[in-house]
Amino acid sequence: MRVRVLLTVALLTAAGLAQPAQAKAPAVRITKIFYDSPGSPDNGANGSVNGEYIQIKNVSKKAVSLTGWTVRDETKRSDHVYTFTAFTLKPGKTVTLRSGKGKNTATTRYWQRSGQGTFTYIWNQTSDTGYLHNASGKLVDSCSYDSSRDDYVIC
Repeated sequence: MRVRVLLTVALLTAAGLAQPAQAKAPAVRITKIFYDSPGSPDNGANGSVNGEYIQIKNVSKKAVSLTGWTVRDETKRSDHVYTFTAFTLKPGKTVTLRSGKGKNTATTRYWQRSGQGTFTYIWNQTSDTGYLHNASGKLVDSCSYDSSRDDYVIC
């Protein structure tokens, strides 16, 4: 019986009828990075820093707890890591993570970035990568851009 099953699988594979399992798309993914805040010049004010953001969407049919999940950019700097506190993203919903300070809501979170009397940006204006890791540290999704012509990238 085992030989027959192996032979059947081998024949189906050779005929192109058996397909390998495809990698499952993440239930939560990065959908947009707005890396060049509106206005010129970037003045470091909180409103300008909050003009840059990353959006994360739950594309599944179940709520996903993002508690302990992290967002970071390509730099290895520890101050460029955002960790979600108690937060659940409902099915089909998007959360916007803004770089500056503000009051967290169900749809918008704030990185709370500031220092030395001015606010600081996360996303480079010419190229960078956003990474989304789950609470176990596993990479869930990433999104890169390499352009100074646009203000944002759709992932």
